[in-house]
Amino acid sequence: MSSFLSSSIGKKLIMSLSGLFLVLFILVHLILNSFLMFDSTGELFNAGAHFMAMPVIRFGLQPVLFGGFIIHIIYAIILTLQNMKARPQKYSSQNLGNSSTWSSRNMFVLGGLVLVFIAMHLMHFFVPIQITGLGDAKSDYDLVVDLFTNGSMGLVYTGLYVAGAILLGLHLAHGFWSSFQSIGFSNTLWRSRLEKVGYIYAIFVAAGFTIIPLYLHFFAK
Repeated sequence: MSSFLSSSIGKKLIMSLSGLFLVLFILVHLILNSFLMFDSTGELFNAGAHFMAMPVIRFGLQPVLFGGFIIHIIYAIILTLQNMKARPQKYSSQNLGNSSTWSSRNMFVLGGLVLVFIAMHLMHFFVPIQITGLGDAKSDYDLVVDLFTNGSMGLVYTGLYVAGAILLGLHLAHGFWSSFQSIGFSNTLWRSRLEKVGYIYAIFVAAGFTIIPLYLHFFAK
């Protein structure tokens, strides 16, 4: 078993399974964030945020989630370095436009940019909500709305989050179906189906995470 997991196929399997786990989390996170648009009182979003801060979630599921992120990142780096070593000739000198998509050729770069976006997201919301605390003056809902509506900086943050949503969508467009391919759904029929589902999912996620900051900036408060 250990030799299989240390092989190239085993590493791809681990990265794919961790990626699919994160795909599910992203969908749950999008649903929770959509509460921001459906209840102007903030009670619905605050209830969801408080549920995610419960001990069983905070000390049970969150470490698993962070572990999934770390595993996915580590194996992405390992596999990318292995591929670069195996193919020292730069991709720019090859004509790959007809055999692969732009996102598939730039998954590592897209992943790095998405990681920067996630770090910014954690700094803005996860740390003040679940670690340092907000105190009695501001609710979770108010914290989110204030970030996107606070004058010119609100516009800047709105733009950054829209850019992050687009980058995430591009990363998912290839990552979704390639993860299933790595775990065995690799014939032509399944690949065609999963590519379509992956593109639909990527567009849905990117559109969802784009609409929310735009809605808050232009219509909230």
